[in-house]
Amino acid sequence: MAARQLLRAAPGRRGYSGAGAAEFLHRSIVPTMHYQKSLPRLPVPKLEDTITRYLNAQKPLLNDDQFRKTEELAHAFEKGIGRELHEQLVAQDNQNKHTSYITGPWFDMYLKAREPVVLNFNAFMSFNPDPKSEYNDQLIRATNMTVSAIRFMKTFRAGFLEPEVFHLNPEKSDTEIFKKIIRFVPSSISWFGAYMVNAYPLDMSQYFRLFNSTRLPRPNKDELYTDEKAKHLLVLRNGNFYVFDVLDRDGNMLKPSEIQAHLKYILSDNSPAPAFPLGYLTSENRDTWASLRKNLLENGNEEALQKVDSAMFCLSLDDFPVKDFVHLSHTMLHGDAANRWYDKSFNLIITKDGTAGINFEHSWGDGVAVLRFQNEVFKDSTETPAISPQSQPASVDSSRAVQKLDFKLNDALKAGITKAKQKFDATVESLSLNMIQFQEGGKELLKQKKVSPDAVAQLAFQMAFLRQYDQTVATYESCSTAAFKHGRTETIRPASVHTKKCSEAFVKELSKHSTEELQNLIVECSKYHGRLTKEAAMGQGFDRHLFSLRCLALAKGPALPDFYQDQAYARLNHNIISTSTLVSPAVQLGGFGPVVADGFGVGYQVQDDWIGCNVSAYPARNGKEFLECIYKSLEDIFNVLKGKKISS
Repeated sequence: MAARQLLRAAPGRRGYSGAGAAEFLHRSIVPTMHYQKSLPRLPVPKLEDTITRYLNAQKPLLNDDQFRKTEELAHAFEKGIGRELHEQLVAQDNQNKHTSYITGPWFDMYLKAREPVVLNFNAFMSFNPDPKSEYNDQLIRATNMTVSAIRFMKTFRAGFLEPEVFHLNPEKSDTEIFKKIIRFVPSSISWFGAYMVNAYPLDMSQYFRLFNSTRLPRPNKDELYTDEKAKHLLVLRNGNFYVFDVLDRDGNMLKPSEIQAHLKYILSDNSPAPAFPLGYLTSENRDTWASLRKNLLENGNEEALQKVDSAMFCLSLDDFPVKDFVHLSHTMLHGDAANRWYDKSFNLIITKDGTAGINFEHSWGDGVAVLRFQNEVFKDSTETPAISPQSQPASVDSSRAVQKLDFKLNDALKAGITKAKQKFDATVESLSLNMIQFQEGGKELLKQKKVSPDAVAQLAFQMAFLRQYDQTVATYESCSTAAFKHGRTETIRPASVHTKKCSEAFVKELSKHSTEELQNLIVECSKYHGRLTKEAAMGQGFDRHLFSLRCLALAKGPALPDFYQDQAYARLNHNIISTSTLVSPAVQLGGFGPVVADGFGVGYQVQDDWIGCNVSAYPARNGKEFLECIYKSLEDIFNVLKGKKISS
């Protein structure tokens, strides 16, 4: 993404009072939202294209008789009720040019879901350690990351944050000259100016929800709440809640030494852990939590909850070091619910040894916004840290500045917290997290062999599942549609007739194929996966389109069209292998829970010379064995690409 112009005061000479350079990460000469107005709109695909793509995705999952039935239902839908619904969607889209056709249905999908957000929706990304080991002290890192997060927020709100742009030709578009020209192009046409030099500005409409935002539980449908006037930070430690202002009344940031003093005060507080930790309530079923929240409000906790909901973000300070990567994943994905508030837009988690990560609520936004935030915070806090190991906390009275929140709990609330804890502990107990690092090659070798690194990773997952369970199943890969106004995500369907054929050749029919034939099968998979990825990124997938048509059909009621009642449709949307990838210099690893009880949650990254994979599973599946099969599949694919003969 765009190179970051960093205009800062020299370290050690920062003026934190007054809106000097130190208040901001940088001052982009192109305003943050410069491209937003002229972003292209997310296209509604042609219905016939959607049906063709849908059937292509169904083909590897069905036998001939099942496929014939699904094909008949799909074509009947295309000619009949589907056509009507599609025309209704297009008409509705034309009347709402300020947004995208998926915005409403997608927010509803998240906010109407009644399952707990933790493990079902919230994802995590952990930061790499600070390259300077002495800066990985919990207090130092918490202070530096908090300061960088506030600076990100201030930079964004002032319009100084460099716009998020995907550069296909950075030599032309990621230059000072281009920026100086484009800033004078009116924002109503600025996108076209970027497009002329092969640069694609991305939607930034989600960014404002990063801060001072919380998902509030409501009966049937939750609500997103943001209060940009609030100036305080929420800190959780040992299940206790603390707040203190990080901005003064003029909106200037507190001196880092003061923030350090307040965090030091919290870290040295010896208050016992509460007998009924409130954080567990955010791990509950949303309707259960909504009624308990109503009880909390009626029991005199309105002011304390308001502090929690409006806080800039939640900083969770854990009192233990991280043992290994598996422990790291458990800590960042769910941790101890006593020390999290899963409804906040994000929790910045920092453990005793300074290991840091982000757990984020998913309804308000997607990985693109969170990743940009993480990249900037990591870069700023490691390259120009606000405090050093030699820094002394300010001599301030933290006991006055820091407020510890007390909650008044009646018997019903105590019982609710106890029950939530039992459920949460049982769910977490049943979740397994495992990971591998494949060290025999990565992006560089795959590009030399002219195959897509992402396609190879996805092929390995297909091959592994076939080896383990002798099946091809519904698979989901998330793809951002942020190149469009209010775009969210689209689904890539990595299980195809090509991956099925290739997987069967490797797993079941190895002796029948020469190395060259196997290489050709991999290349076919790569080409097809590349096409699917391009279609999804350009808003030409089929999942969001069919989902929106289904929402319209539900609104019409009472019965859904036969197409949606087809078992094959339900099976395709029961995503047994759910996958998501990211690569960033700031991020060590990321992950999420399985989206179905008998599924795998696969977070993966393809680096230059290695491939990392993080798999979550419940008892219905064996995640450790799945990873062993992935490793074997990657080994076989790489050996074949190197021209080596392999054995089963």
